[in-house]
Amino acid sequence: MSAPLSPQARWALALLCLALYAGLCLAIAWRERRRARRVRDDAARLAAAPEGARPVLVAYASQTGQAESIARETARLLHTAGEPVHLCALDEVDAGLLARTRIALFVASTYGEGDAPDNAAGFQQRCMGQGLPLAELRFGVLALGDRTYAHFCGFGRGLARWLQADCDAQPLFEPVEMDNGAPQALTAWQQQLAQVAAVDARQGWQAPVFEPWTLAARRHLNPGSASAAVFHLELLPPAGAAPDWEAGDLAELRVPADPERPRDYSVASIPADGRVHLLVRESARADGTPGLASGWLCRGVQLGETVELRLRANANFRLGANAGRPLILIGNGSGLAGLRGHLRAQAARGGAGHWLLYGERQAAHDRPCRDELEAWLASGVLARLDLAFSRDQARRVYVQDKLREQAALLRRWVDERGAALYVCGSLNGMAQGVDEALREVLGSAAVDALARAGRYRRDVY
Repeated sequence: MSAPLSPQARWALALLCLALYAGLCLAIAWRERRRARRVRDDAARLAAAPEGARPVLVAYASQTGQAESIARETARLLHTAGEPVHLCALDEVDAGLLARTRIALFVASTYGEGDAPDNAAGFQQRCMGQGLPLAELRFGVLALGDRTYAHFCGFGRGLARWLQADCDAQPLFEPVEMDNGAPQALTAWQQQLAQVAAVDARQGWQAPVFEPWTLAARRHLNPGSASAAVFHLELLPPAGAAPDWEAGDLAELRVPADPERPRDYSVASIPADGRVHLLVRESARADGTPGLASGWLCRGVQLGETVELRLRANANFRLGANAGRPLILIGNGSGLAGLRGHLRAQAARGGAGHWLLYGERQAAHDRPCRDELEAWLASGVLARLDLAFSRDQARRVYVQDKLREQAALLRRWVDERGAALYVCGSLNGMAQGVDEALREVLGSAAVDALARAGRYRRDVY
């Protein structure tokens, strides 16, 4: 048995741990400053234009970051070809900017059943309910969607119709529609860019590549649950790689049985973990067979085997300017993944005083990350933890009900403490119910203002 440490040794060890922690915080802060400076420099470079020039407007409506990523690469290529470019989210566009623009390119995803993404909802309310005199505007639209939804590419199609029918703008080409990231649609968009500038976008296009990540761990989180199985996966990057991402970002996985349609998963870890963590719920198709992606990830791929993965920035769900605010994190099911990423980031930087509201079915079986959440509650990273288990009583209880129960506290956190709200999980039911509850408690105008200020962010599916 080793001898106990002397008081001096214990003090030295404590000081060493404190120094290491301070070093970690400084490294994170330095990385964030460098990233913010790079983003500012890129924005200034793309927005720069010779005096009197009329830049090409490249506007994106993006919920998960895919449309924004395509828009940024579009803007970069145009700039490389010598075209002045104005790149922005659609919510930053107004009638005056459209009237001053000669060419506009819109990369527009669809949220839910045909709705505008959060960073385009304001534009839809302000502009798309009326006609504008835009006869001199020429435009192109890349509409992103998913054919499993009834209103495929609903917002992008509606935007194109409004521009042509209500504003007399002239289309450069027929709208290009992309189904779940299908590469053929991206190729078509790249070909159309030749109408805007002398550029071969197919040759110059730069996109993150898929790399082989190794499945290092997989744990079944809810044995005995009445709901579908949820697994915690840990994936190691390729040897020698040092991937970087932020809490809120997404992992795209290429499924062998359907390689043309990558699947998105919220990342539940931070770079300091050295691994990408995912929470994956095993789904079943209409005929009862396992879902192609979830079945393969949860049962098919074996430990030590590789999966094709790439990381994608999801600016709409990153902390950004909210890093120093109290966070109200709301989610259900595997949506805990995106919220866990934010809590791990806050714990790493010494953040404290956040509020998590999480819903599942049964307390006896559905408590993913239970020890971790309780440890954060005990340490102060979480100031409050509200759990809603819908099947543990005769009356169904969901996270939106918890919000209504704590209406006064919710108002104090938002109005007095300046809290930011992050919602992650299922669109139908949870996210819609949460939005309704927030509007009941805070008022619709206040919720819309929070969204415009970036203090109400959603990663829902």
